[in-house]
Amino acid sequence: MRWREDDRPNDWHGGDSLPSRVALVGAGRMGTPLCGRLVSAGHRVTVSDLRPEREEAVRSLGADWAPDVPTAAAGADVLVTVVPGPADAAAALPDAVFAALAPGAMWIDLTSNAPSVARELRERAGAHGVEVLEAPMGGSPDDAEHGRLRLFVGGSAEVLDRCRPLLQAVAASDRIHHMGGPGTGYTTKLLINLLWFGQAAATAEALLLGRRAGIDLAALRDTLADSAAGSDFIRRDLPALFSGDYLRSYGLDRIHDQLKVITEEAQDLGTPHEMADTVLRLHRLALERFGPVDGELLAVALLEETAGTLLRP
Repeated sequence: MRWREDDRPNDWHGGDSLPSRVALVGAGRMGTPLCGRLVSAGHRVTVSDLRPEREEAVRSLGADWAPDVPTAAAGADVLVTVVPGPADAAAALPDAVFAALAPGAMWIDLTSNAPSVARELRERAGAHGVEVLEAPMGGSPDDAEHGRLRLFVGGSAEVLDRCRPLLQAVAASDRIHHMGGPGTGYTTKLLINLLWFGQAAATAEALLLGRRAGIDLAALRDTLADSAAGSDFIRRDLPALFSGDYLRSYGLDRIHDQLKVITEEAQDLGTPHEMADTVLRLHRLALERFGPVDGELLAVALLEETAGTLLRP
């Protein structure tokens, strides 16, 4: 359903109705397929991105283009942000953006944001009467294109219920996980990242040691996958590594920044963070070695380089 301009309500209440206008900030690897999903669901989408060369791809999906975020947000019922990280979100959302939205508008942040940065933005949005829902994503661009994302939601249950019709355009209902109040969604996503990157590093160390000890890598992988040490990383992601694919879908600098955020949160909350410190240090060394390039497994590449061995069966 798409509202006609002459009967669009001034105050969007969600529920069974779809908002007439969505302002989408970010047309990158994740934002572009999400734009397509929202358009296909019947939403009128206007997109803004710092890169004007993204306009053609956006328009090809049936969305409109705006030269800046305040213009995209003008009169929109829902603001959706899909930007790389906290600094990008802060830069993209001055007061003028929230002021431009329609009365009763919502802001849904799909960014892997930092809770401290998001807190300030949430207060800024609230000052303009804009309600906020955080829903950082788990998944790949292919998952985004096919509606298979996982969303880790922080915010009130009532606001989540109002936003479900829109969220279900990009994620199945059973993949929308309500984690608690503001900040919990962001922290959940960062914890998942911490554990995944930690598992990657620990698995690589084990495999390098096993190979040096004379164990066939393929046999070791299969044995680990079917043991108490098995994990999704071993079962799902090792084939890519064994083929020389370091998963170049996300920047090493962004990974380092996210690990730094969750480690600092542990420090602030007074919980142990020895393992988090180790994972962070390894990725800092990888960043120093390889630079801010794409590669989710470049910390593993650093371990391979240190060992003088590639993990190839």
